[in-house]
Amino acid sequence: MTKRPELTRTPLSASLLLALLSAVLATLLAAVLWGAVSLSAGDVMQALRYPPARLHLLPPELRRVHAIVWYIRLPRAITAATAGAALAVSGAAVQGLFRNPLASPDVLGISAGSSLGAVIAIVTGAAALHPLAISGAAFLGAIGAAGLVYTIATRPGGTHLLYLVLAGLAVSSLLSGMVSGILIMAEEYAVSQFIFWTMGGLDGASWARILPPLPLIIILSLILIALGQTLNLLSLGEEHAYSLGLPVEHLKIAILLLASTLTALAVAAAGPIAFVGLMVPHGVRLLTGPNHRRLLPLSGISGALFLLLADLAARTLLAPREIKTGIITALIGGPYFIFLILRHRRKGAM
Repeated sequence: MTKRPELTRTPLSASLLLALLSAVLATLLAAVLWGAVSLSAGDVMQALRYPPARLHLLPPELRRVHAIVWYIRLPRAITAATAGAALAVSGAAVQGLFRNPLASPDVLGISAGSSLGAVIAIVTGAAALHPLAISGAAFLGAIGAAGLVYTIATRPGGTHLLYLVLAGLAVSSLLSGMVSGILIMAEEYAVSQFIFWTMGGLDGASWARILPPLPLIIILSLILIALGQTLNLLSLGEEHAYSLGLPVEHLKIAILLLASTLTALAVAAAGPIAFVGLMVPHGVRLLTGPNHRRLLPLSGISGALFLLLADLAARTLLAPREIKTGIITALIGGPYFIFLILRHRRKGAM
């Protein structure tokens, strides 16, 4: 009798989980305390005791601190943590499904689709009519692109992952060309606004942008985490999963749909933040192994921590000037991605 792989029975490390959660809470506090205007811990704690509905009970000298905490820094920190966790969980799921640590949700055309949606909202003037127009359009564009990629790659016998990658590359190229064509005919202000959006900054974060998708992001993340054992079995090969009686095609569709929607929601809330879905799950896998029952939750927490730290660096390195968070993640993720390519190439050559 064949022994079942050990990776399906490895327990989640409680000490590592506790350490990561503590780091996330500490970074959340630092994100509220530090910035162009430094705040004392005592003033912040007092401001947190009085939500906006109880502002009239707060002493007048603390109302400026209250405004900074509740309307600027706290929604920004929550957005960073939420988007980072969503991108990392979906990235870990896609890497497990494709059985490739270099895969990311971008393979489904999500980035190109969100860019097309955003540029349409900007050029048509919808972005000026409602503060959530760009986020909504980016979400619809991302979901539409992922649906188109899946439709192209699906055939009567099922969905082949290689065809999915090829369809993703083709659709991404097509949508990127459409974005370029729209920008050529757009006004200079619209071009500048779109370029500013593509840098991936959290400076526009607000409760209005993060609260509506927050429950859905949490639910979808928990569903993907619950599918950790299923991803363990799929990572051993589709034939093995079929032999165990798993509905492989339905599971692939479900995981792709969950990962696509989760990534689209993160992009809509925080903008196009690069490399989180690729880099964080790979780093966690190097530390904890390939067991998705551990990898998915730890990736989510690590993704929240990583994006919180990146945004904190973006706000404080050149304060009072601010760097776009997407620039920070790209400066870290780009060299890391090159390292991964060289590392895998050396392994292939051995």
